[in-house]
This record gives sequence, C-alpha cells and structure tokens, in this order.
Amino acid sequence: MARNTLATAGASGDVQPEDPLKEATFTALKRVLEPLLELMLDAGITVQEFNNTARHSAVRVATRRVVKETGRESRARVAIITGIPRAEVTKILNSRDSTQKVKRPQHPARRVLAAWFDNPHFAAPNGEPAILPIFGKRRSFEALVERFGSGMPVRAMLDELTQIDAVERLEDQRIRAKSRVPILTGLTSRSIAAIGEKGKDLLDTLTYNVRHTSQPLFEATAVTDDIDMDMVSLIRREIKEQGTSFINGATSLLNRSQRKQSQKALKSRINFRLGVTVYYFQDQYPESKESSKAINEGRRKNLRRQFRKPERTRSRVVSKAESE
Repeated sequence: MARNTLATAGASGDVQPEDPLKEATFTALKRVLEPLLELMLDAGITVQEFNNTARHSAVRVATRRVVKETGRESRARVAIITGIPRAEVTKILNSRDSTQKVKRPQHPARRVLAAWFDNPHFAAPNGEPAILPIFGKRRSFEALVERFGSGMPVRAMLDELTQIDAVERLEDQRIRAKSRVPILTGLTSRSIAAIGEKGKDLLDTLTYNVRHTSQPLFEATAVTDDIDMDMVSLIRREIKEQGTSFINGATSLLNRSQRKQSQKALKSRINFRLGVTVYYFQDQYPESKESSKAINEGRRKNLRRQFRKPERTRSRVVSKAESE
C-alpha cells in the first residue's frame, strides 16, 4: 500500500500527524513558485509546458543523486524516487544531450562596465571611468565594446546600458559611466535569463545551509515590518549606494584573487565559481477593507443586457396624441 503523507486515522482511531518537514517544504515551494508563475504567465508559458519542464528536471536531479549514491545509473530507482513511469524516465534521459553543465560566461553588459571601471586604458587621470566618445578606433566606447562586449553590437550595448541607467549620454556623442552594477529591467530574454542564474545561486546557498551544519555559506537579511511610506525612497537610495560600494569592494577582491596562468595553475585544473549578490526587496501589506472597497468600486463593471419594460397604455395614448 502506498504511503499516505496526509493525516490518517490509525487503528486506535487517533489521527496521525502530518510530516512537518514535507509540509514546510510544500510551503517553501509555494512561496518560491508564486513569482515564477507570474513570470511564466507573462511569457505565455502554459501549465502543461511548466509541468513538462518540472518532470524533466526532476528526472535529471534524481539521476545525479542516484549516481552519486550508488555509482551507477538506475532508471528504476529514479522512477521510484520521482513517481514518474520508468518508460518516461528512459525517454527523458535519452534526450539529455543539451543538459550538460556548461560554464556560464559573465553578462556582456557587466563585462563592459567592469572593464570601464578597472582597465587603466579607459580610465581618467583620477582613476575614475573616463568620459568616452561613442565611436572611435582607440579610446572610445566602440573600442571598449569590441574588446569586452562578447561580439555585441555597439549600438545595442549602448541601448541596453542606457535602459538600465548605467550610462549617461552627453553632448557631442560622448557618454559617461554612472554605475558598474547593471540592473537588468524589462521583460527581455537577458533579464529573464538573469532571474534563472541569480535565483539558482540564491537557492543553492540556502539549500546548502540546510544540508550542512558546519561551515555554512554566508547569508544574511536585514528586514523590518514597520516602515513609514515617506521613508521608502530615502532607504532605497541609501541601500543602493551602500550595496554598490560593497559590490565594488567584493569585485576588487575577486579580481585580486583570480588565478594567473602559470605552470602551477596548469597542473591544477580545479576551478571554483564563487560570488556574492546583494538585493533589495519590498512588500506591501494587504489592504484594509475600506481601501479594497474603493478599488473594487473603481474597477470596470461587466455590462449586462437590460430588458426594457413595456410601455404603459397611457403613455402610448399620449404619444399618439402628441404625434397628431
């Protein structure tokens, strides 16, 4: 008989408690899925397509776990763990050529901004990013993009950096760097890809910490539940400045720690990808009944067909007399 995780009645009539770990996991999944489902609906992805993606991912994750534990691939065990039929498991695993782990390159916009801030060739005498002409062969934005933009066209890179408010266009076709931290906005393929990359990194850190009791990865949150609305703009601006300063310092540390190509480096081929992300979040509490009523009253009401009542005989007589 299959195990029932819901509350069941025992032989003595007592109700067995639900699995608290499983219930907590369901709650966490719902919270994580809600923003992803919003994105899914924005992109026009159906629930059937989402379900298909989840089944494929579950098979691959379970397969990696079984291989790690037993040293071999057992499709029967994968079917048992996931609850997916063995025939479907086999079909999914036979089509996994594109699932090999590949090294994720740095985002082109981030590479360009980092080089603009760090490379002396594109720096002003005071060490700050120089104001660059858009076009030119040597010391220009065009040369910067050609060198660090991963083949992205100059105009497309300028449009993207302008959209995320990382650069400022000046007179005489010159531009100035405003921030080395590109914040991708808008429903674009690049911004959606960033959700997957950064979301996975955060979840990997959190799940690592719940599995390992010693030497957890750093994760901390500063939060309060009672903020005056008039203070929100000031706090957002201050956190942005402090966060940018911290990321700049972390970037410098990582650049200094980057391994140089040497004979010793060639012998040791083990590489580590590590980093840190700072993000701001803001929630709004549920509205009161009064505000909800005002919003509902302001919404468009559905039109309903209205049937006209038959006119009275006296009205028809009057109309007839008036027509005469």
